[in-house]
Amino acid sequence: MKLMRHGPKGAEKPALIDAQGRVLDLSDVLPDITAQTLTPGALKRLRELDLASLPVVAKPGRTAPPWSGCGKFVAVGLNYSDHAAETGNPIPKEPVLFMKTTSCIVGCNDAVVLPKGSVKADWEVELGIVIGSKTRYVSKDDALRHVAGYCIVNDVSEREYQIERGGQWDKGKGCDTFGPIGPWLVTADEVPNPQDLSMWLEVNGKRHQNGNTRTMIFGVAHLVSYISEFMTLYPGDLITTGTPPGVGLGMKPPLFLKAGDTMRLGIQGLGEQFQQVHAWNPELIDA
Repeated sequence: MKLMRHGPKGAEKPALIDAQGRVLDLSDVLPDITAQTLTPGALKRLRELDLASLPVVAKPGRTAPPWSGCGKFVAVGLNYSDHAAETGNPIPKEPVLFMKTTSCIVGCNDAVVLPKGSVKADWEVELGIVIGSKTRYVSKDDALRHVAGYCIVNDVSEREYQIERGGQWDKGKGCDTFGPIGPWLVTADEVPNPQDLSMWLEVNGKRHQNGNTRTMIFGVAHLVSYISEFMTLYPGDLITTGTPPGVGLGMKPPLFLKAGDTMRLGIQGLGEQFQQVHAWNPELIDA
């Protein structure tokens, strides 16, 4: 299944994308797509729906984040060897973990707003793993059973905040609007091999990132198992898994985002995103 939400902030409606690409309204079935909707039992009930009985949404509104109630937004850094090389870092021996704030989450086509004083904002197309059941000390063999589905993440990053201002990476990763996700949550049964998905990103129409999840250093099952050693994962938690090469930081000279730029990105089978970059404007964040 492809699950989505649409409509203005605070008034999002649940929907499902059918095989013909039509948006089917789920409002009479459930009030919202929440973390609990992603549990195995709840997804099973959705799969059993008679799709022919669901009304078609003729003109969906804003594409919202595909589910509400993300408790944790865990991120993995330097998880592609060629990306580590372009940033001048060694290949990690264990996954590099940091946190993005859940308050940075926005819809896939929402505005990306640069924080005050930003001069080194960057892009990163990434595969997102959405957890569907409580996960603690899970083995790699069982890890994928705990995955509800997958989505696209743009791990927008402010490199000066991340690298040059001391402390952990988090301060450059969790700024408002720095976590576009969606357009859909694609359930795991539709992604039989998450380690063979092509991915790309363009800035102002120019392709900068071309990659595939098969070149991850640590694959999806490894990451879910590894992260579950350090924290319990719950339904609705999101893990973003690192980016292939082609980020602005790795260019010579580096290239960073500025107001007016556009980003378009996609992952095979998971849809596409499009964002415009704006100068600091809290009204765009709160709208």
